Amino acid sequence: PMVTITPEHYNRIARLLDKKVPVKVEFEVRNEMGDKAEDGLNVIAEIPGTGKHKDEIVMIGGHLDSWHAGTGATDNAAGSAVMMEVLRILKKLNLQLDRTVRLGLWSGEEQGLLGSRGYVKEHFADRANMNVTKDYDKFSAYYNIDNGTGRIRGIYLQGNDMCRPIFEAWLAPFRDLGVTTVTSRNTSGTDHQAFDAVGLPGFQFIQDPIEYSTRTHHSNMDVYDRLQPNDMKQMAAIVTSLVYHTANRDEKLPRKPKPAPQPEGMRPTF
Repeated sequence: PMVTITPEHYNRIARLLDKKVPVKVEFEVRNEMGDKAEDGLNVIAEIPGTGKHKDEIVMIGGHLDSWHAGTGATDNAAGSAVMMEVLRILKKLNLQLDRTVRLGLWSGEEQGLLGSRGYVKEHFADRANMNVTKDYDKFSAYYNIDNGTGRIRGIYLQGNDMCRPIFEAWLAPFRDLGVTTVTSRNTSGTDHQAFDAVGLPGFQFIQDPIEYSTRTHHSNMDVYDRLQPNDMKQMAAIVTSLVYHTANRDEKLPRKPKPAPQPEGMRPTF
């Protein structure tokens, strides 16, 4: 079982402890565990490419499952809605796409990226032994949103510095919207890692935190009222632009070296 308390309650406890006042906390947790394996379902949609690289793939996505306390508005209905809007924009504008653009809305992210990892294993590579499928070399990039409702400020390269000049050029037109950062840093805990773990370019965006970590994340306040529509529109516009460029670039995005196999006992948690 996992218990989350509000910042207000946590801060009160912290203040009492700071003044050496003993604190006693009591929880009643009713939980059930069983042997039945529940199936999860991913939602997949795509716009087929029409050019000479139509068999190659650009993917976007976010997780569709959510924590049970609220309605999952910022974690991660916001990301799922933005990525659906990206496909709608591409379709509405009737943009010609050299490569196929595919959307994945993942299940089981909250249990350990189960949906995206299962998809990657079936369609691209098994990270346990790094046996790859025929589509592994046809993959260009995966873009993920799962940091709440705040507008995009940049992108994490996951250590793939070969992509830095590419993203700096593609994001330059959005500097007036506050998109100014391309960082080599890794960020963890969401579905781009399923792709990155097998050497496929997978990226997560830097976003304004809004109230994500302090109020809505995995709490009963993660509800529709917390969404910021204008920020989500900004996200959709930026992701659409990056997807369009990726789909029509002469070459696939550069990759880091293929990683060594990661047997079950050797893997990080996320």
